[in-house]
Amino acid sequence: MSEGEVTRTQMGAGIERLRTHEYTLEVVDGPDKGKTLRTRARVVRIGTSPENEFEVNDGTTSRFHARIEADIFGHRLTDNDSKNGTFVGDLRSRDVYLNPGALLRIGGNTMRYQPGSEAVEIELSRATRFGRIIGQSAAMREIFAILERVALTDMTILVEGESGTGKELVAEAVHQHSKRKDGPLVVFDCSAVAPNLIESELFGHVKGAFTGAVVSRAGAFERAQGGTLFLDEMGELPLDLQPKLLRALEQREFKPVGADRAVKLNTRIVAATNRNLQKEVESSNFREDLYYRLAVIRVVLPPLRRRIDDIPLLVQHFLKEMQTPDGQPVQVSYETIVKLQKHRWQGNVRELRNFVERAAMLATGNRLETKYLVPPTFGDTRSGHDEAAVADEPAPPPAAAVSGPAVAEFDDSLPFKDAKARLVDNFERTYWARLLERTRGNISAAARVAGVHRKSAEYTLKKLNLRGSGDAEEE
Repeated sequence: MSEGEVTRTQMGAGIERLRTHEYTLEVVDGPDKGKTLRTRARVVRIGTSPENEFEVNDGTTSRFHARIEADIFGHRLTDNDSKNGTFVGDLRSRDVYLNPGALLRIGGNTMRYQPGSEAVEIELSRATRFGRIIGQSAAMREIFAILERVALTDMTILVEGESGTGKELVAEAVHQHSKRKDGPLVVFDCSAVAPNLIESELFGHVKGAFTGAVVSRAGAFERAQGGTLFLDEMGELPLDLQPKLLRALEQREFKPVGADRAVKLNTRIVAATNRNLQKEVESSNFREDLYYRLAVIRVVLPPLRRRIDDIPLLVQHFLKEMQTPDGQPVQVSYETIVKLQKHRWQGNVRELRNFVERAAMLATGNRLETKYLVPPTFGDTRSGHDEAAVADEPAPPPAAAVSGPAVAEFDDSLPFKDAKARLVDNFERTYWARLLERTRGNISAAARVAGVHRKSAEYTLKKLNLRGSGDAEEE
C-alpha cells in the first residue's frame, strides 16, 4: 500500500476487512512539542483527558477535543464540538479527510499527520449483535469480529469497560458460542465476597479446613468444570490471593482449602473489570504476570458516548422487549434520537435501558420523551434541570414529597451497582406503600398524587408486590 492511499474494504464470510495503514502524529509546535504517537488503531482520540489515546496538556484544548477514525475513504478527522475548534492548515474543520503531511491545530498545539508504509487490516463483523450484545457501530463490529473468532477456542479473555457497558453479556455470549455451551456458566464477583472468604469461595474447602467448615464445599472453579468461569470485578482481587489464582491458571489445577490433592482445571476463564488493569499494574496494585495471563485476548468495551450510532438500534430493541401499559407501540422521533445521542450516559447501556423503560411507561400519546432522562428528585423543590438533562424539554411531572432524609441509609459493604439497586428498590417500595396508605388503597388516587398514569402505577405496584386493601384489579 502506497503512502497516503485511501483505505479499501473487502468482504469475507461474515467479515468486512478494512485495509488502511499506520500513521504518526507529531506535535511540531506548542506546549507539547516533541510528543509523538505512532499508531495502527482504527480510532485515536485527542484531548486533555487521560482516557484519550493521544493526551495533550494544553489549557486551550478540550477534554475530548477531536478524533481520527479510519474508514473506507481514509483517515477522517472530526471535531467533537470543542470550544476552540480544530484547524487543518488555516481552515477551521469539523469533518475532513487528512492528506499526508497535513498540519492540525488543536488548541495551542500544531501537529503533523504522516501516514506510514506499514499496512493495517482491521476486521469488522457484518453482524449487528453477538449473543445479547447489540451494536451496528464500527467500534462494536470490531469487537464482534474478535469474539466470533475466539469464542470457539479456550483462550482466556479479559474484558475491560465502564460499569453498564455489558461485560457480563460478553462472558455469556462467549460461553453460548463456545464448545462448552452445554456446561455451566459460573459468575464470581470478586468485589462481593469478604477478602478472608475469597480463597474458599473460589477454590472450595474440605470439611474441617477452618473453624466453621463443618462440611466440604465446592468453590467457583469446581462448579465451573466443563464450562466457563466469569471472574467479575477482577481489579478488586486482593494482592495476596493473586499468586494463587496465577498458579491455578498456569498449572491448570487448583487445590481446595485444606485439601491434600489438587483438582485438574477444566474450565474456560473470562475475567472483567471496570478498571484499567495496565495502570493498576503500573501502580503496583495488580500483578503484572497475572495481568498477562488473563489478557491473552483483551477486549475493551467502549462507553455508550463513544458509540452513539448504536443508540437508535438499542432504543428500538428495548422498546420491543417491554410491554407498555396500554399495549400500544411507543414512537420515537428523529429529534428525540438526536437528543439521546447528545446525552452523556454515564451509566452507559444500563442507564439507556432504564431511561427507555421509565419513559415508555410514563409516555403520553405513546411518544418517547427526553424529559424523563433525569428521574424526579423527590423532596427537592429547586426549579430547573440537572445539568445532564436536555435544556429545552419541560420538567417531569411533580411527585409527592416524602418525609425523612433525601438519601436513605445504605449498605456500603456492597458493590456500587448492588447498593444503588437496593436503595432504589427500597425507595420505590416505601414511596408507594405510603401513597397507598394515604389514599386508603385507591390506586387511581395514588397515581394522581404521584403524577403518573394509572396503568404505570399498576405496573409498579405489581412489580413491588403491593396492593391496596380491598382494591380490585380494575375500577
